[in-house]
Amino acid sequence: MVTRHDLTDPQWERLAPLLPPEKPDTGRRADPHRPIVNGILWLKRTGAPWRDIPACYGKWSTIASRFYRWCKQGVWQRIWDTLQQEADAAGQIDWETHYVDGSVVRAHQHAAGAHASTADAEALGRSKGGFSTKIHVRAEGGGKPITFVLTAGQRHEAVVFEQLIEQGAVKRVGRGRPRRRPRRVVGDKGYSSRKIRAYLRRRHIRYTIPRKQNERRTGPFDRAIYRTRSRVECLINRLKQSRRIATRYEKYAVYYLAMLTIAAIQLWL
Repeated sequence: MVTRHDLTDPQWERLAPLLPPEKPDTGRRADPHRPIVNGILWLKRTGAPWRDIPACYGKWSTIASRFYRWCKQGVWQRIWDTLQQEADAAGQIDWETHYVDGSVVRAHQHAAGAHASTADAEALGRSKGGFSTKIHVRAEGGGKPITFVLTAGQRHEAVVFEQLIEQGAVKRVGRGRPRRRPRRVVGDKGYSSRKIRAYLRRRHIRYTIPRKQNERRTGPFDRAIYRTRSRVECLINRLKQSRRIATRYEKYAVYYLAMLTIAAIQLWL
């Protein structure tokens, strides 16, 4: 049975070579990857518990164990990096303008209580919306995600701005240093600060960030460019169409970040 949100044949043809081999060097042959990946996508889309995954995708315990094992091995991040590298080689990444934004996600009560860790270490806190996590995202000019940073829900966007810019390096297919910095960054008033503007000027990155009313200094501001910031807002909207992302259920930040990475992989396929 194929559901409407399973991977299509063209998507699977791109994804399959990037996954670990189904037949390991030792031991018995693993279950096929395709139904297991589709089972993970079903879970991400519905937000259901692991045990409720339909039997057509395989045993829920097998799907869960492979998801966690690939998280620990960094498989999801490597797939995303490779897809970005291929897109950059084909000229499909817009480096002219990048967008930054943040969005609060409510955390379920089951997200609390990570063993041998703290709420702040697992990007959990309390904002005006309650028990929550904040997703910080950087999108390229076409509206596709470049990188994510997770913080507690009450953290301000400006705190992780530099990390957002320094992360997300895209390796080149041939020789050369990875590409990281766009020519322009667009953000809302949450990123309006003297420190952020000085950081961007030192790196020769132009910016379109509106100033707050309590700021004395003024400068040029291109409203036409700023209106294109809706692309990152639409990206966040697409990400939150998956219920496992719109509400956080994972106790550990690394597993919630993996769900975000899988959603990003779907957008790049």
